[in-house]
Amino acid sequence: MLVLDQVSVDVSEPGETRPILSRVSAHYPLGHFGAIIGPSGCGKTTLLQAIAGVAPGRETGEIIWKGRHLARDDFHSAEMGYVPQFDVAFAELTVAESVTYALRLRGGAAAPLRGAAAVEEILAETGLRALASQRVATLSGGQRRRLALAMELTSEPEILLCDEVTSGLDPESESEIVGLLREQASRGRLVLVVTHDLAHLRHYDSLLVLVGGVVAYHGTYLGLCESFQLAGCDELYARLASQPAAEWAARWEEHSRLLAAAALDAAPASRSEPRRVAVPGRFAQAAVLIARRFHILLRSRSQLLAHALFILALPMLVAIFAWGGLPTVEPLELGLTPAAAGQFAATALYLAAASKAGALVSGLALFQVVLMTLMGANNAGREIASDRAIFEHEKLAGLRPSAYVLSKCVFLAALVVVQSVWMASFVHGVCRFPGSLGGQIGYLLLGNAAMTSICLAISSLARSAEQASLLSIYLVGFQLPLSGAVLALPEPLGLLLRPTISAYPAWSGMLQTLRGEHHYEIVQQVIQTPLAPPMLSTVLLVGHVVTGLLVTAVGCYSRKLRSS
Repeated sequence: MLVLDQVSVDVSEPGETRPILSRVSAHYPLGHFGAIIGPSGCGKTTLLQAIAGVAPGRETGEIIWKGRHLARDDFHSAEMGYVPQFDVAFAELTVAESVTYALRLRGGAAAPLRGAAAVEEILAETGLRALASQRVATLSGGQRRRLALAMELTSEPEILLCDEVTSGLDPESESEIVGLLREQASRGRLVLVVTHDLAHLRHYDSLLVLVGGVVAYHGTYLGLCESFQLAGCDELYARLASQPAAEWAARWEEHSRLLAAAALDAAPASRSEPRRVAVPGRFAQAAVLIARRFHILLRSRSQLLAHALFILALPMLVAIFAWGGLPTVEPLELGLTPAAAGQFAATALYLAAASKAGALVSGLALFQVVLMTLMGANNAGREIASDRAIFEHEKLAGLRPSAYVLSKCVFLAALVVVQSVWMASFVHGVCRFPGSLGGQIGYLLLGNAAMTSICLAISSLARSAEQASLLSIYLVGFQLPLSGAVLALPEPLGLLLRPTISAYPAWSGMLQTLRGEHHYEIVQQVIQTPLAPPMLSTVLLVGHVVTGLLVTAVGCYSRKLRSS
C-alpha cells in the first residue's frame, strides 16, 4: 500500500516561499488504478514527483510504501516506474532497440538471460510487436506513450507513475492508453495517472482532485459527481473555479468521512523489504551507454555529416595557407659579401623572409589550435543538455551518474583522438610543418580535450541545449583575444589570463615542438607573447581537462528533473 500523509511541497523564490502542495493525504492499495486530476498548475505533477522522491522543492509530511517511510528508505529502482510527459526514447533507435537498451541498463544479471524473449513479451504486452523495427522518430504520439510504458516494464515495477500520458492524443489513442494502464493495474500493480482527460474518469478506481495545491476530493467517479453536484464530469473544472481553493479544502476535510474515499482500504501495511533486482554495475552500464551512443551516431546522418565535414574540411582550411610547403629560410651568414651594403641587403632580405615564415608557422599552429577548440565545442556543447531529460529519467530507473559520465568520456575521447591525429598529420604532411609530429598530435589532442571537457561541463549545467551551444561558442570566440597569441596582452594581465584559455598552452606547446630547428628561432623573432615551457603547457591543459570533468560530474549528480 502507498500512504500519503499530509504531504506538502514548498519552493523558494526571491523574497518568498511558495507552496505548491499543501497537506495532501491519500491511501492506495496494490492493484489500484488511480487518477490525479485538476486544473493546470494545481500540483499534479509535483505530487507524482514527490512520490518518486524528486519533488522540486522542500517536502514535508510522510510518504509510506508497504510500511517503509520513503524519506528514509527510498524506492529501489525496480520497485517504481515513472512515465513522464516527455519522450524517453532516442529518435534514431527502433522500438525494439529502445526496449532492449532499457532492459540492459536496468535488468542486471537477468537481462542477458531474458534477452530477446523478454523484449518480445513486453512489446506484445504493450501492443508494439508490429512496430518493433520502426524508428522512434516515425511513431505517433500514442505509440510513443506505449513505448515509454514498455521501457518502464523492463524492470517489472510494482508501482507505476504516469504523468500526462494521454495529453495531446486523439480520443481513440487516449482510450487505448487508459485501457492499457488499467490492464497493468489488474495485474497487481499500483498505477497512478496524472491527467487532464475527463472523458475516461469512470474507468479509474479512484479520483484525487487537486485545486491550488490542496485536495478538493478523493473517491470514486460516482462520488465525484454527487459531491460536486455535476450533471457530467466535463463540468468539473468550471465548478472548481467557482470558489477559492481553501474553501474546497475545508469542505473536503469536513465531509471526507461521508464520501466514497472512506471506503478505500486504509489499514496500515506491515513493513516489507524492497524487491531488489541486480542492477548492472557502473562499468556494465557505461558499456551499454557507449554502445547506444555510437549506435545513435551511426544512425544519424546529420551527426555523421557534421563530424565528417569537421574532420576532413578543417585541416584543408589550414593547409590552404601553405599547400606547397613552408617557405625555405636559410640561416643568415654574415661576412661573405665584399661590401657592407651587400651585407645590409642580405640581412634585410633574410629578416623579411624570416618574418614571413615565422608568422606563417605561428599562424598555422594557432589556426590548428583554434579549430581544435571549435571541434571541442561542437563535440560536447549539446552532448548532455540535449538528452538531459532522458538521463534524469534513467537515473530514476537506476542509472548511475558515474556510468553516464564515463560513457560520455569514452565517446568524446574517440572523437578527440580521430580529429587531433588527422589534423596534425594532414598539416604536417601537406605543409611540411616542422617539428615533432608526435608532440604536435599530443598538444592538439590536449587542446581539443580541454575544450571538449569544459564544454561538456557547460552542457551538464546549462538549462537547455541552446544555452549550452551559445555559451560554448562564446568560449571559443574568447580563445584568440584572451590567449595573447596574436596580440600580446599587457602584463600582469597576460600572466593572469593566458593559463585559463586552453588555446594558449596548446599553441605554446605546438611551437615548443620546433625547438632545436631553425624555424623555432625565426618564430621567436616575430611573436610577442612568451612561450610557456612544454611541461607547464601540458600541466595547464591536463588541468583544464580534469576541471571540466569534475564540473561535469557535479552537474550530472545534481537533479534537474523537468517539472510542471
